[in-house]
Amino acid sequence: MSYFKIKGVIPPVITPFKENGEVDYKKYSNNIIKWNEKELAGVLVLGSNGETSYLREEEKLELIKLTVENTDDDKIVMVGTGLESTEMTIELTNKAAKLGADCALLLTPNYYGGKMGDEAQLAYFKEVADNTEIPILIYNVTKFTQINISPKVVSELSKHKNIIGMKDSSGDVKQLIQFMNAGLDKEFNLIVGTAAAWYPALAVGIKASVMALANCCPDECIEVQKLYDEGSKEKSLDLYKRMYPVNAAVTGGYGIAGLKYVCDKLSYQGGFTRKPLLPLKDKEKNELDKIIKRAELI
Repeated sequence: MSYFKIKGVIPPVITPFKENGEVDYKKYSNNIIKWNEKELAGVLVLGSNGETSYLREEEKLELIKLTVENTDDDKIVMVGTGLESTEMTIELTNKAAKLGADCALLLTPNYYGGKMGDEAQLAYFKEVADNTEIPILIYNVTKFTQINISPKVVSELSKHKNIIGMKDSSGDVKQLIQFMNAGLDKEFNLIVGTAAAWYPALAVGIKASVMALANCCPDECIEVQKLYDEGSKEKSLDLYKRMYPVNAAVTGGYGIAGLKYVCDKLSYQGGFTRKPLLPLKDKEKNELDKIIKRAELI
């Protein structure tokens, strides 16, 4: 597959677990079916909100398979296949391709972060892109990797025929503009990676988002963009501001356990987190109830 333009909202989907720690594939499939009914651009399976670092390879492959089976052909199935090793990343990406994934999102290798400068990043992404059967996107998520990919590197990678975009989860709109001004290929998909920056990103010309909030509030995330595109910018901004505290709660504030709790409250199936992540305390649940009530979600 060559370049394709991405426009709209994509949730980095959660992975529900049973209380005994096993993946709850039934709940997962039910969520995918429900998201498939929404006006989403697609779904991202095996993103950071999917507790991917805790999943065995056989679990990852089964989740990809279920995602492809339950997602319409006109929606994108993006898969997080980035691993620390170049060879292992290529292997997992091509396994995802064989299962029907449309594209892969690659986390920046970071364990040996001191050696992951511009030269190493360029070599990694180019070698993976040269050897994968589906196009890839760069995943810039500094809060996890402690590595912030530079506009210069993104510009060079954007010229590669099999590197079609980047998800920037920094939440830094100034940096988004720096990327946009870096001479990216005109077909390159620059995607905002957090609902915290959704309205400002739209205002500077970003067309797509991959955001945790879309797990539990896909309609509201979609509506922010729809209103903006229709010219109802004040209504778009009002909705964005109303949802902002919810996003802050289910990302930084209460983490994945909080995101799953809100999913459960809003008719999705969050399930348990996988250890060592801890469940929410009752006090935290009460705090989240108040936040989503203020946002007029319940």
